[in-house]
Amino acid sequence: MNDELRNIIIGISETTTGHSIQTVLRFLRESKTTSGETEKSELFSKKDEVELLRDFADRNQFWYNGINESAYIGEGAEQKVYLEENGLYVIKTNDSIFYETWNDYFISLLIHNYLFPTTAYQLLGFFENTDKTAFYSVVKQPFIESTSPTDLSLLKLFLEKNGFQHKKNNDYFNSELGIILEDLHDENVLTNQGIFFIIDSAIYLMDSSDIE
Repeated sequence: MNDELRNIIIGISETTTGHSIQTVLRFLRESKTTSGETEKSELFSKKDEVELLRDFADRNQFWYNGINESAYIGEGAEQKVYLEENGLYVIKTNDSIFYETWNDYFISLLIHNYLFPTTAYQLLGFFENTDKTAFYSVVKQPFIESTSPTDLSLLKLFLEKNGFQHKKNNDYFNSELGIILEDLHDENVLTNQGIFFIIDSAIYLMDSSDIE
């Protein structure tokens, strides 16, 4: 992993769109360190992370209550998507189901913003249903209009030219950066005027010790 990306993940280098993501990630790490548990400890579960994030939201007034259900435009396995009134951005609620920990999820957002700044995420806050059985992050992202179907064979060539190797199906990895990009199908990669816009993917570190 290069120093620039590592410094963004561990919070040494600040980012404009990712500031709130870095703040929450730092809070999680410091809270876990204070508790004496490591991130991968079986004694520190994802449920424990949610309790910490609830505490963070309470302390910092970081609950998001502005979701407009009438603006719903779609959903995937892990999130629902809403179009902002101005049509320039989408709001997404995500339950981090694709990630072992919320820590990993926030790291994925920072990596996405580093790789794909034109579709960068801003973390707006957290949201949960009334009976507190489901907990979500709420992020904001530029709305991208698709002007033509995405040609996955051309996307493969584009990614290979940028240092990514094809793994299988719609999954890629970059050994130099130490990251894996998964789920790059034609609903997660839009084409606008011949340009690819990656709006969603599952991003993982190949070796988490790179940021320890």
